Amino acid sequence: MPGKRLTAILFSCFALLAASGLSAQDEAACFDCHSAEDDSAVHAVFKTVHGTLGGGDTAACTACHGPSEAHNRRGRRNPPDISFGPRWPSDAETRNGSCLGCHENGDQLLWAGSAHEQESMTCDTCHNSHEQTDLGLVEEQSQEQCLTCHTQVQAQIHLPSRHPIAEGKTACVDCHNPHGSLGDAALHQASVNDNCFSCHQEKRGPFLWEHPPVAEDCSLCHRPHGSVNERLLTARGPASCQQCHAAAFHPSVPYGSEGLPGGSANQNLLGKNCLNCHSQIHGSNHPSGARLTR
Repeated sequence: MPGKRLTAILFSCFALLAASGLSAQDEAACFDCHSAEDDSAVHAVFKTVHGTLGGGDTAACTACHGPSEAHNRRGRRNPPDISFGPRWPSDAETRNGSCLGCHENGDQLLWAGSAHEQESMTCDTCHNSHEQTDLGLVEEQSQEQCLTCHTQVQAQIHLPSRHPIAEGKTACVDCHNPHGSLGDAALHQASVNDNCFSCHQEKRGPFLWEHPPVAEDCSLCHRPHGSVNERLLTARGPASCQQCHAAAFHPSVPYGSEGLPGGSANQNLLGKNCLNCHSQIHGSNHPSGARLTR
């Protein structure tokens, strides 16, 4: 089995031959059965950029499917050298190698070793090279593709506090690169914070008075896809603060209902919040802002 890199090089050669026009004769056998006038959805490729890789009206079938000499022989039902299924699906490495022969830069550069690649997903799981409008490249429809598998996220984006993903104001690909990344969760940036700061630049700092967990990881306090608490918090205030600040410079007690007569919540839980005073929770540049109060 040839390695991914060798496979990519081989199909780069196929693409170059197609672009040079040398494959026109080789494609003739394809056109005997696969004509542009056919009503089959497969033949929509002739209206796409993939359908004209050979130049002019010549489709470079072999650039993606390989020479497929056995398949070209009339009267025989042999699969193409590379088939994207469902009838004769080739293995994942071969199918991906066909695409990566051309698409080897940009977002696709980190595909090898990515979470989706390790799950044996293939390019045609999300993309259809024969469609005039590739669903994988349209934000609204690509979001539906992501949520088909990521069902937990699908539930979170409908919670009371959330990023406006369901409204279409932001999309999965704004934060994630499905083809892979240098960091966790296929994020575009190397760290969670850098990814958040690409939109929330006012939270970046540097600050004279810095809140350590903010500089460490935004997700320590926030759930990026959605939360039942305001501002995407992992817990409501003041409970969120008291996960770290068990004792402060003023009397601090757990704001829960435990131990109270009748088990009812006390006034601190109902009416107060650390953020009422410590409003600059991400950091402060005020000379008197050591306690993030201004």
